[in-house]
Amino acid sequence: MLIRSRCLPLLLPLSAALVLSGCASYTPTPLIQSDLAAASRADRQRAQQDVVPLQGPLSLDEAVARALKYNLARRTRLMEESLAQGQLEVGAYDMLPKLVASAGYRERDKDLITRSKDSVTGRPSLANPYISSDRDAVTTDLSFTWSLLDFGQSYYATQQNADRVLIAAEHRRKAMHNLIQDVRTAFWRAVSAQKLQGKVQAGLAAAEAALADSRKAEAERLRNPLDALRYQRQVLENVRLLEAVSQELSTARLELAALVNLPLAQDFTVSEPAETAAAAWHSMPVEQLEEFAIANNAELRESFYNARIASAESRRALLKLFPGLSFSYGPKHSNDSYLINQTWRETGAQISFNLLGLLSAPSQMRLADAGVAVADQRRVMTQMALLAQVHIARLQYGNALRQFDRANTIWQLDSSIAQHVANAQQAQTQTQLELVSNQTTALLSELRRFQALAQLHAATGKLQATLGLEPAVSASADLPLDQLTAAVGSSMRQWEAGQLPAVSAQ
Repeated sequence: MLIRSRCLPLLLPLSAALVLSGCASYTPTPLIQSDLAAASRADRQRAQQDVVPLQGPLSLDEAVARALKYNLARRTRLMEESLAQGQLEVGAYDMLPKLVASAGYRERDKDLITRSKDSVTGRPSLANPYISSDRDAVTTDLSFTWSLLDFGQSYYATQQNADRVLIAAEHRRKAMHNLIQDVRTAFWRAVSAQKLQGKVQAGLAAAEAALADSRKAEAERLRNPLDALRYQRQVLENVRLLEAVSQELSTARLELAALVNLPLAQDFTVSEPAETAAAAWHSMPVEQLEEFAIANNAELRESFYNARIASAESRRALLKLFPGLSFSYGPKHSNDSYLINQTWRETGAQISFNLLGLLSAPSQMRLADAGVAVADQRRVMTQMALLAQVHIARLQYGNALRQFDRANTIWQLDSSIAQHVANAQQAQTQTQLELVSNQTTALLSELRRFQALAQLHAATGKLQATLGLEPAVSASADLPLDQLTAAVGSSMRQWEAGQLPAVSAQ
């Protein structure tokens, strides 16, 4: 015991010095290429984990279902919602009393020796100084404490965490609405790419053949050089337009694959659904759309939850102005041989109040009121902006519907013209240049038609996202893909018919 007592004062400073020197000598460890490569491979495998392979052509319903089930950004939103739920569950335990078990050891190199004096005369006691405790002792404590002020703070914090869970759910809903809108737009771009890419390549081949014939005729002096150059200039202009169309279509499949989490290198086809879009949304009373949007729009619902959080925060701030009242109870034990009662139970109550805190009370109340006022104002602002979005989205939908009808009519005319020119060219009454030019014009009209169709579906998706419409499915990550696809298809058929759900989406 004596040796330990002598060595302990030396060991403690030495240990502290070693710890501090270790902290001071730490150097950054950069990533190496092999670690980055291994992590990248693991991430790619994780991204495709549990993804059902695509069998056959990809339909619009399955594309939306795959996006809801496998899209990485949506998975992140679901994890954020789970994280908020976990924070709520953990925070709820803060309202419980605290039960703390502790144990300690103390040691002195000299005895605790005290003197005393007479409480009446003030003179030193005639008795010798006495020892009141052992040089070393072990103490144990099991304390049960509860603070009324901490309980109130934790109660309001739990309310705020509960609202944050609901806000995370609204973030997930908003991300889902935007995802469905993006998938529908990318899907129709992929349809146009699949349908037009072959025609574009055929048009480019015909244009290159016409260009080669013209250059051959120019070299053989069969045509006027100026006419040949003008001819070649017109053919090259058509080639440039066809190449622009090809470039426009080249990224459509990759964009759709990224949204639905298919391997980017996988070659797949899409099945073209019916091209009709419901005009019922445009004829639906705008008051009905406003009412549904106010009840279901994710951003507006989030603003209500933020207002509740601000109200609870104001109560937490005012709670700090109240006195703190705490209670404690617990058994204690010490092996100090000088104690007559080495085991005892201790009960206590304590009240505390920060008197200087009264000076900040007016400022605290004004700050709390200001926080609530700001949250209410943001809610009003969000609601007015939402109503404007409903009107704008409805107007954009009507414009997109008219633009698609116009583009469809122009495409039908250009296709008929191109067919007549092709028939005439076979009868050798039309030149190759006229054939290429009209075929290019028909291709451009068909591209614009598909672009207008994609814009129409994008406008439809924006209107439905503003209204807060979503597929009537729950736990989409747990549903099998075929069931989720059927549920998505059923909901989308209802939307195309202009039917609003009777119950607000949750």
